Amino acid sequence: MSLYEPIESSDSRRHLQLRSPVTLEPIGELVCANAEDVAAAIHKARKAQPAWAATSMEARAAIVDRALKILLERQDEVIDTVVRETGKARTDAMSMEVFSVADQLCYYAKNAGKFLAPRKRKVHGLMGLMKQLRIVYKPLGVVGLITPWNGPFVLVMNQACQAILAGNTVVAKGSEVTPFSARLAEDIFRQAGLPEGVLQVLLGDGETGAAIVRGGVDKVSFTGSVATGRKVAVACAEQLIPCTLELGGNDAMIVCADADLDRAADGAWVGSCMNTGHYCCGTERIYVVEEVYEDFLQRVLDKGKSLRQGPEHGWEEDIGAVFWDRQLAIIEAHVEDARAKGADILMGGRRNPDLAGLYYEPTVITGVNNSMDIMLLETFGPILCIQKVGSEEEALRLANDSEFGLNGNVWTRDKDKGYALAAAIDTGSCSVNDMALSYGIPAAPFGGRKNSGIGQVNGKKGLRGYCHEMPIVIDRFGGKMQNGYPYSAKSAQGMKKLMDFLWVKTPIGRWLS
Repeated sequence: MSLYEPIESSDSRRHLQLRSPVTLEPIGELVCANAEDVAAAIHKARKAQPAWAATSMEARAAIVDRALKILLERQDEVIDTVVRETGKARTDAMSMEVFSVADQLCYYAKNAGKFLAPRKRKVHGLMGLMKQLRIVYKPLGVVGLITPWNGPFVLVMNQACQAILAGNTVVAKGSEVTPFSARLAEDIFRQAGLPEGVLQVLLGDGETGAAIVRGGVDKVSFTGSVATGRKVAVACAEQLIPCTLELGGNDAMIVCADADLDRAADGAWVGSCMNTGHYCCGTERIYVVEEVYEDFLQRVLDKGKSLRQGPEHGWEEDIGAVFWDRQLAIIEAHVEDARAKGADILMGGRRNPDLAGLYYEPTVITGVNNSMDIMLLETFGPILCIQKVGSEEEALRLANDSEFGLNGNVWTRDKDKGYALAAAIDTGSCSVNDMALSYGIPAAPFGGRKNSGIGQVNGKKGLRGYCHEMPIVIDRFGGKMQNGYPYSAKSAQGMKKLMDFLWVKTPIGRWLS
């Protein structure tokens, strides 16, 4: 049974019946925005953008501050909506969809003005004696934002907040699996006083998202699968508009011989199973040096015995439902492929037989290698794949032997060694002695390497990515233009003598640089 199924309608829009991953019962009907709806939304955003860009940064930041207060007042509603649509553990919903969003709203409201303020930049060399350089950050216009089902509220709120603080208007679409969680972002910003047309969250499916991408926006920020990300990249390239793509991951964890094994075992469980394993920075491959492999494995198995699953546990549930039936099929296929190729399933490895919904038991697999899909592809589930390695060098080689590169983590008591190993992993970001935290730290630019995406979001760089960084060169003194018309042999000879003086006969050119 699919969590969303087409149903008959009397209008031109696609209608979908949504179901709960917890009970498989109907939870609502989704009416998908069609191409005309998308065009109207983009037109509305285009009309609203000049006035919004002219709004002071102080006024924009005040709206974001109010959105933070409203979020905290409505946090139970946000959590209930997200859990209803995803089946994730309530604590995951609070930490990812409320606390993280509150932290990001606070950070950007406080720092956006500083990050986007016009600034002077020194001009080097002789030119610096004659010219001034100033950089201004101009909004791009209308931003198209496409977000997935695994962080249905946080991913809309975070990126929309950055784009609108930069002076853009936003037309967004969440996943058809979790539409009403995404819609809450527009509702909260509207309540905070955001003007009409500045943020519109459309409900819809892949066709709706494609219409946004092709609809004449000025940038696309997309989070989702590699396959869809490639299509978005092609569409943006054909329109000569920028895009940022945060795609899949197959992140590696390296456990060194000197690691705190108890903490590392905790990190393995949380890193692999938080959000039911449905987050792009989830740990999917665990490499443990042979000296501590057996000890580490036993600690993992011991800790796994106490994990709780099922809605009856409420706030004490550790691992929630799988959010989408199509993802459950991928998880099952990857585990069965590993089993068929000789892997050992030491825990879990099946749907939870005691629960009615889309629950997959927390799973520990050993004897894995790179002949198995589960070590090569993104599984996106509550699975720990643990491989014994002979050395840290082997672990590093295997960590880098992947078409993905989004995040990773290294565990060692030697922080200098941890830093060196983390820097050597070919990935977008990395943590030492913790699971992947970089997306949760707003100051950290976030993005992937290889098939994990292009561009970066978050932090100063992410915020400026929603702007055109425009240099303005100002003449200091006026007077006759240097090297103006008419050209002459004399002036050319003078330029040669100047270059010889600056960079051959004296070090003055280097000093001025």
